[in-house]
Amino acid sequence: MDSNILPAADVSSSALNVERARLDVIASNIANAQTTNDVNGGPYRRKHILFESVLMDAKDGIKSGKEIGVRVAGVVEDKSPLTTIYNPSHPHADEKGMVAMPNVNIIEEMVDLMTATRAYEANTKVVQGSKKMVESAMRIGQ
Repeated sequence: MDSNILPAADVSSSALNVERARLDVIASNIANAQTTNDVNGGPYRRKHILFESVLMDAKDGIKSGKEIGVRVAGVVEDKSPLTTIYNPSHPHADEKGMVAMPNVNIIEEMVDLMTATRAYEANTKVVQGSKKMVESAMRIGQ
């Protein structure tokens, strides 16, 4: 017998954690869209999250106690080229007056933000639905 009666809720719960981390990274990208001198001394580079699936043991299923769902595999920098603008009065301008700007596109970040928000909402509904199913099953047994 399964010790876990809500495996769908566990999977969605792990997805909620990943989407929350994704929202944090998107917020950081938006906040640093104009940062020309970050902690590394250069322009901010856009970051994104790598996801990985966590699968149950195929032989034992959920009974093995192994985690199932998704998790953050890492946060990596986007290696796409930086843009440069001409602004000789900027404190980080080079000798030609060019300033290296972050590779953050606000429109892409807003689309990612909406996608992550929708995924978060969908997983919240799955958790709520799983909870309601268990509550209904418990009422049947009374």
